[in-house]
Amino acid sequence: MNPGVNEAVLRLADLGRLSATSCMSGAPHFRADAAALAASGLQTGLHLNFTEALGDAHGLYLPLSRLIALAYLRRLDQAVLRAQVARQLDDFEDAMGRAPDFVDGHQHVHQLPQLRSVLLAELERRYAPGRSKTGRSYAGRSYAESPDIENPYTGRPWLRYTAMRRGGAGPLALVFKAGVIELLGAHRFARMARRLGYRLNPGFLGVYGFQGGEPAYRTLLRHWLKHAHDADLLMCHPAARACEGDGLGAQRTAEFRVLASDEMPGWLAAAGLELR
Repeated sequence: MNPGVNEAVLRLADLGRLSATSCMSGAPHFRADAAALAASGLQTGLHLNFTEALGDAHGLYLPLSRLIALAYLRRLDQAVLRAQVARQLDDFEDAMGRAPDFVDGHQHVHQLPQLRSVLLAELERRYAPGRSKTGRSYAGRSYAESPDIENPYTGRPWLRYTAMRRGGAGPLALVFKAGVIELLGAHRFARMARRLGYRLNPGFLGVYGFQGGEPAYRTLLRHWLKHAHDADLLMCHPAARACEGDGLGAQRTAEFRVLASDEMPGWLAAAGLELR
């Protein structure tokens, strides 16, 4: 999203505090650190984006409330959706040299009506068993012509499931927010994805109001870790420094300081957790 986020991801990866990161492949700062990200050991996935232009003058980017309304009314242009999903996957593949390990959505847009169908269809076109990126070259050679070369564009990614871990959301206001996210398509998306053979995380944690600085985030993080189950996904939004135009920059830096703190390994051990 911006250099401050990139720096935080790479520093937290070096500390062993993250296992994966989502990439806004159309953002102007993604390619700048793609090589460092590839060397970080993190799983890397596509963060499907339809709500923040980030300098892209040609894509479809709408306020979240309008995107949700149009999606539920089935008023979004299918051809436009297909082109943007394909372009963001192409951008990820071109920068990273392989398929994404997973796919999720900025503001969880991947699970909305119309978008979820288009996304799953494009993932099947690219990554379903037996499919390959025929004719696409890598290191100057074509997979179709050189079957001895390992093809990094095969294999289904896993997908984000936003059903909240019961008991893990925290205070009532956060239970409500996590519940709204879940109701906006989590279960329908999961049923569609599982029928096609995709893996999903079983539970979801990390939803909050982006307020309260370090004290609030420290309390919430310990609560989420206490309630996490095997293979659950706990999302976070760190930045090593606040960047201009990022309204959440101050809270992102608070998240980073908590995640990078010397206390974090103890919290994981106390909860019986490892990051994988």
